[in-house]
Amino acid sequence: MTDASEARGALDGVVVLDLSRILAGPTCTQLLADLGATVWKIENPATGGDDTRAWGPPYAPDGRGGDSDLSAYFMSANRNKHSVAADLADPADRAMLMDLAARADIVIENFKPDGLERFGLDAESLRAAYPGLVYCSISGYGQTGPNRDKPGYDLMAQGWGGIMSLTGAPDGPPMKVGVGIADVMCGMYACVGILAALRHRDATGEGQHVEIGLVDSQMAWLINEGTNYLTSGKLPRRRGNAHPNIVPYEVFAVADGHVIVAVGNDAQFVRFCDFLGLPDLAADPRFATNPARLEHRETLIPVISEALARLPAAAVTESLEARKVPVGPVHTVDQALGSEQARAREMVVEVARPDAPPVRLLGNPLKFSATPVTYRRAPPALGEGQAALGRFLAATPPKQDSGEND
Repeated sequence: MTDASEARGALDGVVVLDLSRILAGPTCTQLLADLGATVWKIENPATGGDDTRAWGPPYAPDGRGGDSDLSAYFMSANRNKHSVAADLADPADRAMLMDLAARADIVIENFKPDGLERFGLDAESLRAAYPGLVYCSISGYGQTGPNRDKPGYDLMAQGWGGIMSLTGAPDGPPMKVGVGIADVMCGMYACVGILAALRHRDATGEGQHVEIGLVDSQMAWLINEGTNYLTSGKLPRRRGNAHPNIVPYEVFAVADGHVIVAVGNDAQFVRFCDFLGLPDLAADPRFATNPARLEHRETLIPVISEALARLPAAAVTESLEARKVPVGPVHTVDQALGSEQARAREMVVEVARPDAPPVRLLGNPLKFSATPVTYRRAPPALGEGQAALGRFLAATPPKQDSGEND
């Protein structure tokens, strides 16, 4: 059971007003919260709070024999936060949020562009009142461009930004990644931008507006495939599990399942061919170098596939590891999360809840020597932090007065 109530993270003392929901924004604010920031998650009680509370089953049990409002989807991005029920259309709630903004370092939102202007909670209004604020806006296509007003969801971002055209079998349809990776990566980019802006604020007293679009971030992580196209002018295509620039580097069927072989250089290829009992392959000019193997991929891969198909996975893995050729299994989720490696790296954590059974969550991969990640609170029930916010506002002076830095 994780108990880190006394720990102080790297962002201890940083206050976040979180007006985001679903996945990209909550991923960002969960990262900030894991690092020690105090995150006040604002949810509209009239709509049942964050949309993902209803994206179940499964749900965490409520401790009374039923289900709570904590879907597994919601829990994946909302630990370490206080939930505050507030309706932006209510003047009293807006006044409370303005009081919170005066005490915050960071505001993050993922409304449509200009969607918060009518409430006075947009970047221009809040930064005019509190110039030291770091204000982050996440939207589907960003705050500019012809698509700025279109709604943005992960699936649409994966389609519009190009990654679906690269994912899936060569003769199959475009395929999305198995999780909401456009949302998650957008949240990570947003977190990096916020921390950079926070450092600038701490050095100069000047806040700023950080903004990012799901589609922008998805295009940014086209990485080598995007740069391949920009360099060659050749349109990338789906290759299933194969690599566009390295051969052999893919999943192969073996006698009792599948293994991954990732030959990263020519010396590894020589050792791989020796294991297969096919040393002549490594000496063949068509396969001796990686550029040659790329050119003759269609000839080489069937030969390798035939040789591996007769062997059991354990023998392939053990023998290639001994030869220092990168090799690995294709785990199911239970095998990955139940592994000794996952336990050693604390990639599954158990977090206590008041008056209900603890929940098991995915751990944060960051490891710090001085300011470790902490798991202080389970994902909150809707409005669970209401009383805590009242105490915080009463006890905490504004970090800056309206119109000027503190």
